[in-house]
Amino acid sequence: MDDINVIKQVIRDTVESMNITVGNRADTKDDYVKIGVSQRHIHLSRADLDILFGEGYELTPKKVLMGKEFASNEVVTLVGPSLKAIENVRVLGPVRKNTQVEISRTDTFVLKVSPPVRPSGEIKGSEKLVVVGPKGSIYLKEGVIIANRHIHLTPEFAANLNLKDNDYVDVVIDGVKPTKFYDVQIRVREDFNVEMHIDTDDANSSGLKNGDVVHILTK
Repeated sequence: MDDINVIKQVIRDTVESMNITVGNRADTKDDYVKIGVSQRHIHLSRADLDILFGEGYELTPKKVLMGKEFASNEVVTLVGPSLKAIENVRVLGPVRKNTQVEISRTDTFVLKVSPPVRPSGEIKGSEKLVVVGPKGSIYLKEGVIIANRHIHLTPEFAANLNLKDNDYVDVVIDGVKPTKFYDVQIRVREDFNVEMHIDTDDANSSGLKNGDVVHILTK
């Protein structure tokens, strides 16, 4: 066998070995979960949806996320105090009790705002922002956050790891940029997909993308 064929065989053997390893890890380990990278987005209350898109407007689903949650076809523009804007920010449905904007730390440099890192829903005293839609605009006195790292689990999956809602775990990332995330919040609900959500900054810093697999370390 000549040198070129030897190299080709080594490459084939290596690729096959990697595929087997990754597949077994994801399929047989109960403490491995897939990654979902969360882009900047906004959840709207009924009242704010009416102002931004018109009285009685209904969001139109673009992609189902989990349970009743979906990415809609509708987008808005975020405007910071310096009048710098980020356009085409996706609206997620269904409507919520309170409007909430979730952005990354990188986005804050554009908008010139300083939102806290919070679990979803904890918006009291958070950052301000203007939101512009096709029919109107709103001034949020609070509601802008950087979402904390969190893992969605089904009750069965959580029970297998002896975890419950609002527990915290560490997560190990094996890959091109090996690292460890500390104090990742566990969220448990029947209609969840088993998935860890991180923002684009965390994904880029650790070399992760949608569908990659990470390892939960229970405390």
